[in-house]
Amino acid sequence: MSLIGALQYIFQYQFMQHAFEAGTIIAIVAGIMGYLVVLRKTSFAAHAYAEIGFAGAAGSVLLGINPLIGLLSASTVSGLGIAVLGNRASHRDVEIGTILAFALGLGLLFISLYTGYATEAYSILFGEILGISASNVLLTLVVSLIILVAAAFVYRPILFASLDEDVAEAKGMHVLLLGGIFMILLAASVSIAIQVTGVLLIFALMVTPAATAIRLTKKPAYAILISTLIALGATWSGLLIAFYEPYPVSFFIVTIVFAIYLIVRFVRPRM
Repeated sequence: MSLIGALQYIFQYQFMQHAFEAGTIIAIVAGIMGYLVVLRKTSFAAHAYAEIGFAGAAGSVLLGINPLIGLLSASTVSGLGIAVLGNRASHRDVEIGTILAFALGLGLLFISLYTGYATEAYSILFGEILGISASNVLLTLVVSLIILVAAAFVYRPILFASLDEDVAEAKGMHVLLLGGIFMILLAASVSIAIQVTGVLLIFALMVTPAATAIRLTKKPAYAILISTLIALGATWSGLLIAFYEPYPVSFFIVTIVFAIYLIVRFVRPRM
């Protein structure tokens, strides 16, 4: 069967249509925001938001509402809290670890209080894009558009502050405010990306493509483009392979981006 024929066959199924729609949106956001994550050295924050979001999703299941709403709410609030507690990107590890520990405890409490089988909450750990609903695709699109528009407005000052916070502060830039905006945008980005790779594998989309791109070019625009293309290619390829193979989509996505990173890391020298 040709690639076109395979795609025509796959897109007969509504769940695959939703998976490709959400996956495309999320890969674009992850590719763009991931570049700033790597540049600002906030990979730990991205992972922390994912686990904090799990607590929010568990709480939503307990209350009987959409887990994605709880995921977004918990991650965004924690992003604001971390930004307020840590006034510099390089000094936030302690604040992130403190909030993360508390959130994980809450998540455990919420799961233990739930009397049913919290399938939706547990699926967030490893991602379940093949089960994403039309309403979640729409919510993902709306949140992603907000993230991208906001990121476009603050891109230049955040990029400058990411390269050198001391110089940015000396020039009168509001480093604390910029850091807070970035943390909130990152939290929202992580929340929607979890639907693809899950909490435990969030680095696959939010960090690895950008880390690969930065090794290929020093120009921000090119790095963002390459990062986005890698995220898109891995997501689409993972969905295609997973349709025919009895293994999780997230496994294939992680494997693809990791393989690309290794090739670039050990075969191609840094430009």
